[in-house]
Amino acid sequence: MHFSQFYIVSHPRPVREAIERYRRMLDANPFATVEHGMGFAAFLGQQSQDVAFPVRVQQAAAQYLGGRPDEVALTDSTTTGLALIYNGLTLTPGDEILTTTHDHYVHHEAIRLAAERNGASWRRIALYDAPEAAAAEQMVERLRGAIGARTRVVGLTWVHSGTGVKLPMRALTQAVAEANRHRGEHERVLVVLDAVHGFGNQDVPLAGLGVDFAAAGTHKWIFAPRGTGIIWAPEKNWALLRPTIPSFYSSEPFAAWEDGHPPQTPTRAAWVSPGGFKAYEHQWAMAEAFEFHRRIGRARIAARIAALNTQCKEALAAIPRVKVLTPRDAALSAGIICFEVQGRTPEETVQRLLERKVIASTSPYKVTHARLAPSLVNDERQVEAAARAVYEIA
Repeated sequence: MHFSQFYIVSHPRPVREAIERYRRMLDANPFATVEHGMGFAAFLGQQSQDVAFPVRVQQAAAQYLGGRPDEVALTDSTTTGLALIYNGLTLTPGDEILTTTHDHYVHHEAIRLAAERNGASWRRIALYDAPEAAAAEQMVERLRGAIGARTRVVGLTWVHSGTGVKLPMRALTQAVAEANRHRGEHERVLVVLDAVHGFGNQDVPLAGLGVDFAAAGTHKWIFAPRGTGIIWAPEKNWALLRPTIPSFYSSEPFAAWEDGHPPQTPTRAAWVSPGGFKAYEHQWAMAEAFEFHRRIGRARIAARIAALNTQCKEALAAIPRVKVLTPRDAALSAGIICFEVQGRTPEETVQRLLERKVIASTSPYKVTHARLAPSLVNDERQVEAAARAVYEIA
């Protein structure tokens, strides 16, 4: 029984079929398929870029997240997305990036590397002390109190993979907006979000969270092909980024290069999408994953995952010697449940569960926990069986 699908996905049938369809096209005629599929002919004015497969992906992603196609950049992971955002921001010595102690390694490293490169500083704060006692009001107050005069960026993670805590994002971004009320445009605090573990299991459009930039791999909760992801930002915010990698997704930088000068217009989302040759069949099949979600319905998916996670948390909490660390309140949790079995290390817990055919995981942090993550691939009977397996090893 798979309770770690949030880690990396098994492709559902519509996505598998789309990958295979594009693979056959590529194998039959790789040159023509890439040339026309990527819209390269548009660079020479020989076709409209709107017919390119990446544009179709941007359209599907935008429809799902509540934005516009030209606000979406295509990446291969959350890691790449965060690196492109932080490295692309124009920070200067004296600027500060404020983040939390709860974020993943890749978020902290993207910040550290960008800060070192630009001479900026960065600082971490705890939004809560004990995850099971996390409270929205406390998290908002801690963030509000930590924003200083030098703070230019706040880095947050929608759902913490180390604790299962889901941040009250709208309240947090409202606190940042209040801090920005008396700041000039160049002093405005930007919110950068690692959205990956909320993107695909919450009935909230990403574009409605109030963040300035969001990165998410789509090969987790979205069920898109492995090695895919997105960055979303409002159109006006893309001008704040410098592209890091030459892009193959827009003709404008190419035309400027031909004319011997840099692009004369502000950065656009497509310019931030990394170029280079890729596993095109995977990237192009992202559209089918978003369509898969659309057909089921965002609200139905969110309700189903919330119900299974509530069932699982209640069952675990009833087991002697088991401590559930993820908040019981669905407003502060999503699809990841962290727990402890007294007298066992997280690694021992996961191994004992595997022996009972329950695929759990440990969290990749200095303080680690066992995790179960009920998702669309599970049902109530599997949740009962997983909880029973935990009872047997407790």
